[in-house]
Amino acid sequence: MKRITIALWAMLALALAGPATAQAPIVIKFSHVVAPDTPKGKGSLKFKELAEKYTNGKVVVEVYPNSQLYKDNEELQALQLGAVQMLAPSLAKFGPLGVREFEVFDMPFILPSKAALRKVTDGPLGAKLMGMLQPKGIVGLAYWDNGFKDMSANKPLRTPADFRGLKMRIQSSKVLEAQMRALGAIPQVMAFSEVYQALATGVVDGTENPPSNEYTQKMHEVQKYTTHSEHGYVGYAVITNKRFWDGLPADVRANLSKAMAEATAFTNEIAQKENDEALDEIKKSGKSQIITLTAAEKAAWRKALEPVYTEMTSRVGKQILAEFEKEVNSVSH
Repeated sequence: MKRITIALWAMLALALAGPATAQAPIVIKFSHVVAPDTPKGKGSLKFKELAEKYTNGKVVVEVYPNSQLYKDNEELQALQLGAVQMLAPSLAKFGPLGVREFEVFDMPFILPSKAALRKVTDGPLGAKLMGMLQPKGIVGLAYWDNGFKDMSANKPLRTPADFRGLKMRIQSSKVLEAQMRALGAIPQVMAFSEVYQALATGVVDGTENPPSNEYTQKMHEVQKYTTHSEHGYVGYAVITNKRFWDGLPADVRANLSKAMAEATAFTNEIAQKENDEALDEIKKSGKSQIITLTAAEKAAWRKALEPVYTEMTSRVGKQILAEFEKEVNSVSH
């Protein structure tokens, strides 16, 4: 039903647009699910600014934050149908679309540093993964950072045993399901826009997020404890509808690519700062106590999560996992 509804809206939008004129700007609807004051939110606004500037008004970018247009379980379908032209979904979203290889980014503790991450996303492996989206009618334009994830709940989470029986919200990712099960928790897949209410009412007990998401969505106000675990990574792929992108005039596409490259550098530069500041604000609020794991506690988490690799290698692809780990290990930490 949702697919039909989105298709009808897309057709209606085209009908209302009427015949194109030389003066009519190209409209890019850029939809995302997080707050405007997150790294992704600020990145999308920077892209709007630069895209409109470099195309001399030939393009107008309309940014829709906070799931205003579509929830995160609807937006990819909307892009494929042409109801929106640009998204920045988290990398985990491509698993349900059939491109499971992207779930390699969800593997626990796979990325030891931002330098290791850049080696992957800026190199041939990053390009290879983006290329896998083309048969789905999607062009990958850039990788944007958010940051490393922390765990939160209404009880302290120091050891794997502390997770036992907790209902933990996750994105739709089989790797993240396996991660929570390995910790003894019960994974709960849920749209990002619904998480605050679910935490506030006890529908779920906890979740995982980079600090900027936790703070801007006020999750820290309904979670008594935040464990600064940095056990996983959340990043985004900025994507566009392939038919739309291929149909753009060459000069417009070139200027949009230039704007995207600069917006990407901007976003990835501010992401760490935004997360550091958000963690500090959570701490200062006094509403969620920050727990920092000792080396021994973190080692126990790593050991508990080792089975995820055994279980999920066949899903993300043995070759992709090997290439990913080779790139990561080539960077001195």
